[in-house]
Amino acid sequence: MSPVMDETLDEPPTSAVFLDNCHFSQVIFNNVEKFYIPGGDITCYYTLTQHITPRRKDWVGIFRVGWKTTREYYTFMWAPFPSDLSGDSIVQQQIQFRAYYLPKDDEYYQFCYVDEQGVVRGASVPFQFRAETEDDILVVTTQGEVEEIEQQNKDLLKENKELKESCLCLQKQNLGLQEELRLAQEKMKELEGEVCFLQTGNLELRRAQELQAGEMSSAQMNLASIREQNIKLGKENQELQKGLESLRSSCEKLELEGNFLKEENKRLTEQNDCRERELQQFKEHNQEVSSEKEQLESRLKATLDHMDQLQSQVLNQEKEMENLVRMDHDKTEQLEHMKEENRRLRITLTEQKEQEVKLEQCLEELKVTEASMALHLQHKQHQNHDLAKELEEKNHLFQILQRKKDEIEEKNLSLRQENNELLMRLSESPDYSAWVAVPSAQVPTRSPESSDLLFGNPYNKSLETYGVNVPSVKKCPLCHEVFSDDIGPRQYEEHVRSHILDCPFCDETFQDKQVYDDHVYCHSLE
Repeated sequence: MSPVMDETLDEPPTSAVFLDNCHFSQVIFNNVEKFYIPGGDITCYYTLTQHITPRRKDWVGIFRVGWKTTREYYTFMWAPFPSDLSGDSIVQQQIQFRAYYLPKDDEYYQFCYVDEQGVVRGASVPFQFRAETEDDILVVTTQGEVEEIEQQNKDLLKENKELKESCLCLQKQNLGLQEELRLAQEKMKELEGEVCFLQTGNLELRRAQELQAGEMSSAQMNLASIREQNIKLGKENQELQKGLESLRSSCEKLELEGNFLKEENKRLTEQNDCRERELQQFKEHNQEVSSEKEQLESRLKATLDHMDQLQSQVLNQEKEMENLVRMDHDKTEQLEHMKEENRRLRITLTEQKEQEVKLEQCLEELKVTEASMALHLQHKQHQNHDLAKELEEKNHLFQILQRKKDEIEEKNLSLRQENNELLMRLSESPDYSAWVAVPSAQVPTRSPESSDLLFGNPYNKSLETYGVNVPSVKKCPLCHEVFSDDIGPRQYEEHVRSHILDCPFCDETFQDKQVYDDHVYCHSLE
């Protein structure tokens, strides 16, 4: 019959009632021994008479002989509530005290039954906790057996010491790996923030690229209209050429007019020189545009080194794009101005052809600038892909560290089990207590939760206090779910593999859902 303990209370109800107010005949203790051997559990048998009504908070305590109040108990157990309770019946009960919480001296003690009001309702005869004397048991041991036992004890102590040293080394390695894992996790979080920041900057650059593409398409439409106008000018030039042929036939007749035309030709050559100077200025202006584009390239490269200034640089790029649009608008105005000059200079067909060639060169230069911008954007996409690969390598390193940590934990668990088995073998040896001192870890200490008890509450301890070997468990390194030994290794591996996410585009695997989504998004950008 197991003792019942009220989980809501850590201490039993006591009072300052003296011996004169107690009723010792309401509970009778039976089969009380004169002495109990230390190191073993003891069972207390008692009888509840019809003069007492048991309550759920009644308890049985062990008191040193000479106690004055119920607060002076050494240890206690909650009294089990009778299952069959009638008014005039006598109930036989029993309760078991664990060896760990029993006294270790040879003083006289007695059992006392205390009700929920702290009043003693029954007391037993005194008894002692002492070992059997030499007169009771005689053990005959030869000198050879003693030496063999001593040698075994020395070997076991040496092996235990080596196991403790190896366990300390493994614990130090485990702490180092945990620190490395923490640093890797912090670095991975920083990389995730940088990747998110790069993604936002990439989206902004895409928007800017779309705006630039729209502006370039409008510029191409303007250039197409210019080409159509140039075709019309070519037709007009052909008509003018026919007029020149008629003028050549009448040139002999008009010598005076020829002299005038010579003077006009000089004036046209001067205008041609002016136009060449203007074209030279236009080339210089194009060189300035190319230098500005080179500056834009350097700024785009600097954005990868200075991520914090990405937004300001994007704004500068937008301003520069607006300047380029204005420059394109100015170029269109210059082209219109050149059209007007072409109308004035319809006579000079050769000059018109040169202007058409120069206009085609301008178009090619614009196409080259557009291609360079596309190359820069493609370069930035490659850099984003490199960052994604670096993040995947960090995740792979994290998985390797996690596996190493799990292996070390399994080794630590196996070493602890081996150490427990060695301790059990030592404790099972018959003459171990005569040759080896009791370890300091087995000395009972006063727990902070039960400061009034010398050995504390018997049900407020873990399994390690009673020397019970906790069965080995398997723990998932991802969700921390614990599995017993009944689960096979295949089921355990299937559970761990269910947390791993495989990339549909490459052979990489991930554990974090956010990192997996970012990786798949980087594939979609390629």
